[in-house]
Amino acid sequence: MDTHLDEIDLQILELMQKNGRISNADLARELNMAPSAVLERVKKLEQKQVIMGYTAQINPVALQQKLLAFIFIKSTEGFGNNDKILTALSKIPEVQEVHIIAGEDCFLAKIRTTDSATLMEIMRNSLKKIPSIASTKTTIVLETVKEQQQLVIPKN
Repeated sequence: MDTHLDEIDLQILELMQKNGRISNADLARELNMAPSAVLERVKKLEQKQVIMGYTAQINPVALQQKLLAFIFIKSTEGFGNNDKILTALSKIPEVQEVHIIAGEDCFLAKIRTTDSATLMEIMRNSLKKIPSIASTKTTIVLETVKEQQQLVIPKN
């Protein structure tokens, strides 16, 4: 993947990350560029998958998703063929993230749900049915101090 980014690309990313709804005209104004040139650059950033999509940030509490848990998962396969586990975890709607990790465990899953009963249901009805899972350790978050998706945009 060709991800060479110049100064203008980085400025576009910074502005779009601050405001995902910024219009092409406003981007062009901020960058002192023609709207057509900015639009072409944004399309290239999308094609290169530097910009991977556009979403709305929703407050989980507004949807009654008050429980956040991280589950450390150990596989019977070690670092072997874990495609089945990764595919199964990715299909669980409440699983927001799945990471392959170094250390004692193999994976880390971030799960957000309504309450502990629902988390137990997911563990019993979904995780337990994945044959290659050897063990899990669950950590429930009491309070989130910082959670963000924004990346640090480097300065050239």
